[in-house]
Amino acid sequence: MKFKRRNLEALADLIVGNAGRDDAENVDEAKYFPYRSSMYITEFFQELETEYQHDGSTRHRWVADVLEQMLAEPHDGPNRPPEIFCRLIDQLMSPADRLNEGSDRPRALAQLNEVLGREGFEAFYGEDNHCYLRHVGTQTVTILAANPHRPFSKAELERRQLLTAYLDQCSEDDLIEEVLLPLFRQLGYHRITAAGHKDKALEYGKDIWMRYTLPTQHILYFGIQAKKGKLDASGVTKTGNANMAEIYNQALMMLGPTPGK
Repeated sequence: MKFKRRNLEALADLIVGNAGRDDAENVDEAKYFPYRSSMYITEFFQELETEYQHDGSTRHRWVADVLEQMLAEPHDGPNRPPEIFCRLIDQLMSPADRLNEGSDRPRALAQLNEVLGREGFEAFYGEDNHCYLRHVGTQTVTILAANPHRPFSKAELERRQLLTAYLDQCSEDDLIEEVLLPLFRQLGYHRITAAGHKDKALEYGKDIWMRYTLPTQHILYFGIQAKKGKLDASGVTKTGNANMAEIYNQALMMLGPTPGK
């Protein structure tokens, strides 16, 4: 998807806060988007979970270049901009960033739609106070959630390659400590412990144990046996693949009573 350069730069002016004046007496000339210096431009894009960092060049032109890259990412058709661009619009129009007007930001929305309208789109607030995009011709409304079936973006492919390279060279202990434990903490599990991580005699069939509290306040306990490498149903191969019989025995040990308790 492509926008005209002048529209990209006009949208970039809103993002960096070039539009309007702080000392304007006329409401039509006032500033309705916060001014963002180089540091805050970088922070704005970091909050979108991107890796763009302002390089010190002319602010609105640099942002226009980034917008052009975002619009070039995979998307679901000419009426639906890429998901990252939709999230950028939502973040730009956050009620928390209102300036010189109420939280519904009518004048900021009008300025934004003056730009988007030239490309056949309009922004609007939903009942959840998030800002969405609508294609004027088809009335197609974009969604903020990423489509799990879309192609990976260039940045996502690069992160995937980095993760693959790390997993190829990391040890089993590194996998547990650096990947699995932070992952389960992020997912809301509690009391996450690498049981036997240091002393395998304390493992009792599990590398990790943790618990999860349901909305009913019931607690579920989980044990994980982590293996780095392939599993097969035969004996341990010359390449060191752990066999299924070993996993089965460790699962039985995990489910059984802990020695000494």
